[in-house]
Amino acid sequence: MSAAPTPLRRAERALEIPRGRLLAALLAACATLASAFALAAVSAYLVARAWTMPPVLDLTVAVVMVRALGVSRGVFRWLDRMLAHDVALRGVVSLRTNLFTTLAARTDDALTRLRRGDLLARLGDDAQELGDHVVKALLPALVAMVMTVVVLLTILPLSLLAAGSMLLALALASVLAPLAAYRGARIAEQAVLTTRSGVSASALEILDDATSLRVDGRLEAALAELDSRQRDHDAAIDRAALPAAVASAAVPAAMVLAIAGSLLAAGAAWTDGGASAGQIGVLLLLPLSSFEAATALPAAAAQYARSRAAAERLAELAGTASPLAPAAEVRRGDRSGAEHRSSEGSSGASDAAATATGPGVAHLRATGLSAGWSAGSPCVQGLDLDLPPGSRLAVVGPSGSGKSTLLATLAGLLEPLAGQVELDSGEPLRSDVVMFAEDAHVFATTLRENLRVVRGDLEDSTATAALAAVGLDDWVRTLPHGLDAPLGPDGTTVSGGERRRLLLARAVIRGGPVLLLDEPTEHLDTARGDALLRALLDPADDSLVPASSSVVVVTHRPEAIPAGTRVLQIGENARHPGSHQEESR
Repeated sequence: MSAAPTPLRRAERALEIPRGRLLAALLAACATLASAFALAAVSAYLVARAWTMPPVLDLTVAVVMVRALGVSRGVFRWLDRMLAHDVALRGVVSLRTNLFTTLAARTDDALTRLRRGDLLARLGDDAQELGDHVVKALLPALVAMVMTVVVLLTILPLSLLAAGSMLLALALASVLAPLAAYRGARIAEQAVLTTRSGVSASALEILDDATSLRVDGRLEAALAELDSRQRDHDAAIDRAALPAAVASAAVPAAMVLAIAGSLLAAGAAWTDGGASAGQIGVLLLLPLSSFEAATALPAAAAQYARSRAAAERLAELAGTASPLAPAAEVRRGDRSGAEHRSSEGSSGASDAAATATGPGVAHLRATGLSAGWSAGSPCVQGLDLDLPPGSRLAVVGPSGSGKSTLLATLAGLLEPLAGQVELDSGEPLRSDVVMFAEDAHVFATTLRENLRVVRGDLEDSTATAALAAVGLDDWVRTLPHGLDAPLGPDGTTVSGGERRRLLLARAVIRGGPVLLLDEPTEHLDTARGDALLRALLDPADDSLVPASSSVVVVTHRPEAIPAGTRVLQIGENARHPGSHQEESR
């Protein structure tokens, strides 16, 4: 039975690099260094031979070769860069496609429980490390192997002693230096694993919640914690300095060894009269250009360590049930999971085909449900909830009482601490339950593309109707390019109210048998927000949501809830914190 592939090997497969393109990049890189090596050899021969003042015609071929090799080195270097980066960039695209496809197939709550900074670091930095793996680790290692053979085969006919010293020097440069660099990189990566995510999480928390932290008087404490975590991270990185210094010194030391061997060999050959001036010149000067490939190996080893650590973290992120693999394999193994892509942290955002036939109906039940982030501090306990098709439910309670946590649990994004949540159809929750998260992302692209993230076949007429339904039609008319107007990163070019209604328009377009909305009217003026809230909770109003769909809305405006609507009270205003009570208005 064959051993299971390592996380790095699975990541390399997910890069989906064509062997033909990789071979072309390898040949171009080898041709670049071979041209430089040949240029050094011919130049050394030309200098030493010219010292004997032969007829000028005897030097013509060498002069032409120097010019040709000088030009070819630049041409091959350009070709090397183009081919290598083409392979790397294609690999990054394939890796990220496969990564998101794999993540979309997960059905547990591991991603929800990750801190936002940690998840961002893994999806961004770790994926980029694996993209660099080809250019900075794989190709340099292969090129060094080829060039070692070329160097030894060139020197061996000139002197056995020089070839032996070169072999020993290349072994030192190709083994000791990369091992030291790898050790230093592993120490640095361990620091990344233990401290970087804490730094990222603290920084994002401060950036996202700076206003509330300042109001609560916790901003200085948060900044002090960030500073402490940054110092811990810096100290951990400093521990990698010693092996990195050894790696930096190993290659120059190996060059000294090779030059010493060549000097002894050249002296013996000159004394014996068994070599020409040109050969002596090659023996003396060629070692200086024989280590260009080996010089890149410490950096390649460090990149290998980073790539390996990144692959391990991404494999953990992808999960053991659906390890990181080419998208086609994920679709074959779990087609239903791959089809239910989440909407920026919401569940159930499916492809165009699923939404084209309408939202359908579903009966959602929660029995003995306890929800929270840890078993020791549940936000909701013992909840029994029955939502037949067409239900309307408002969830109210103070900030921090667990309203968003309850919605995430009902959506299947967070596993219940106790009890169960199920659909009468027996389908997974993420297939029919759509959650509208209050912190959903606005992408740095056009208004149209920000709506198409939940429905690939979205037509302009549908987009315009949804925007009008949430009260954004006047705003769209003021945009110079309408639906083609670009929006800044995370909605920085729109107001808070416009952003909230844009996200609500996404939910309207997506639709679904069960729609969970977290503070959809926040940042809106009171009149407009109350009107949207009534439209969402009134079964007779289908301007936003079909009457057959069930709607659960978290709101801080209980006075705007339509009469007769079921209300679930959570937190301090219920019987006791962590409890709940349901009533009708």
